[in-house]
Amino acid sequence: MWGKAKLGPLLRDQGFIVSDATVGRILKALMERGLIQPVPRLRKNPYAHRWSAKRKHAVRLPKGLKPDKPGGVVQIDTVFITLPGRAIKHFTAYDPVARWTVAKAFNRATARSASLFLEKVLAELPFAVEAIQVDGGSEFKAEFEEACQTKGLVLYELPPKSPKLNGAVERCNGAWRYEFYAVYDLPNSVDALNPILDSFQHLYNHHRPHGALAGMTPARYLAKLQANEPPPSHMC
Repeated sequence: MWGKAKLGPLLRDQGFIVSDATVGRILKALMERGLIQPVPRLRKNPYAHRWSAKRKHAVRLPKGLKPDKPGGVVQIDTVFITLPGRAIKHFTAYDPVARWTVAKAFNRATARSASLFLEKVLAELPFAVEAIQVDGGSEFKAEFEEACQTKGLVLYELPPKSPKLNGAVERCNGAWRYEFYAVYDLPNSVDALNPILDSFQHLYNHHRPHGALAGMTPARYLAKLQANEPPPSHMC
């Protein structure tokens, strides 16, 4: 949102010999090439100024898309958690059909952390994953996006200011926050915390009745769903 009058002095302070007029010509050339947008246009569009690295693989979540089977679209989100004496990031994955969750804590929410979490999600979900849904957080770009592409996963990114589209994983975050973090004695490191997270993850998936599943656990619902699937044909 800064023009030549502000960028010029900044560049000269860094040792560049450049006039404000030259900075203006550079900005004009960049606008003509479509690499930046004019400030008046940015001010008219409240979302246009939000910087985002160019996406190589992710696509915008289609309007009205709803998964109809486990693994169709798995939602992933992060939660800020305070342990005794320190803050961490909790990653949650949630399948809105089977109501199955996977979680892991990291010291920071980085693209590297997100890609490592993706490995755990794919290894521990008891069904194949076709697509991942995330918000526009920086942790879900770069290395994470490349991992999704390498693994053949569709990566959906939510439109700006649309947390309701991530409602399923947000509700699961609430369960983690109020049924786990609010009642467990917490260690002060992620290395000590993650085994306890795994225990609650198993409790949630295999023993906790879920209202949206008519009181069944996610594991029982999934077993019932898979039992009703027609057997694969042996005919060629």
